[in-house]
Amino acid sequence: MSLISTSLLSADSRAQIDATLDGALARIDRRAQPFGGVFAELGAAMHRSARGGKRFRPALVVATFESLGGDASTNGCVYPVAAAFELLHAAFLMHDDILDHDTMRRGVPNVSGQFRSYATRWGADASGAALVGDAAGLLAGDLLLHESQRLIALCPATEDERVRLLDLLDEAVLVSAAGELADVAHSVLDKEPAAADILAVTHDKTAVYSFAAPLRAGALLAGASPEVEAMLAQFGSRLGLAYQLVDDLIGAFGTDEQAGRPAGADLREAKQTALIALARATATWSQVSDALALAHTGPIAVRHAQDMLDGSGARNELERLVNNALSEARELILPGYVPPATAGMLGDLVSAVEARIP
Repeated sequence: MSLISTSLLSADSRAQIDATLDGALARIDRRAQPFGGVFAELGAAMHRSARGGKRFRPALVVATFESLGGDASTNGCVYPVAAAFELLHAAFLMHDDILDHDTMRRGVPNVSGQFRSYATRWGADASGAALVGDAAGLLAGDLLLHESQRLIALCPATEDERVRLLDLLDEAVLVSAAGELADVAHSVLDKEPAAADILAVTHDKTAVYSFAAPLRAGALLAGASPEVEAMLAQFGSRLGLAYQLVDDLIGAFGTDEQAGRPAGADLREAKQTALIALARATATWSQVSDALALAHTGPIAVRHAQDMLDGSGARNELERLVNNALSEARELILPGYVPPATAGMLGDLVSAVEARIP
């Protein structure tokens, strides 16, 4: 979504968001230094891991605010709130990496990976290094969660705005945590989760914190009506679901460039995605299952698994669900209900997600 972020934000807005993020991360680093030891390393590691990224969530906050008539130069909360959603995202990624036992992010060591390397150099064995790495990643995520809340709590909002913004953040954290735990539970306790359950997890893990909540936050800061905010919540819910379902398609059928990793990685890793749940309900599931069992063996096996999934009808069904969600999102953009600038932005978001379908 990097191109979308670029089109939503002016260069000045991006610079303001980056400056706010850098300030928040530098504050954590500065306060960590007096403790010395391993904790003094944590702030710098967090700063390195949170650097870069698409800035999509803060872009939604700022773009929604401005499209609804807000002026960021006179509102001291816009950039702190935008940065808060980026820190929330960074925190979730750090916790998610621990759950997935990942030590790399965007091609470089994440916080857990950095601290595993530190611990190894300090003399720890493999299990000890893993323990130190996971502790660092967990605590870094906790600190970022706190910092995201702090940014909102201290911005110069009215009391009513502050309470409503914190409620948005609270809902985003709660729903995402529910989705994450359900996802892990399905992978361990339920070897054949139903498609409806997978779709619920797909929605809860991302749609609220990445789409609905940032859109609502921008509208709230712009003084939009409760009706507009409610519409944006529904829009973000449908768009967020579509976005994640497209990710499932890309993970199974996308190119290396689209996926940002080897093609068919989800199939190699036997991920329980909505695509697989839909395939399980088809008449050819036994053949699909046999093909998926061999997908980890190499590119030819991946290609065969892709062909079997395609032939089963699961790919078409998933694309239908994506298109339905996008159509529902489009139908919410009623003429005259929001300013033309907002309607245009929302329409562009739908088109951008649609363009990602492999």
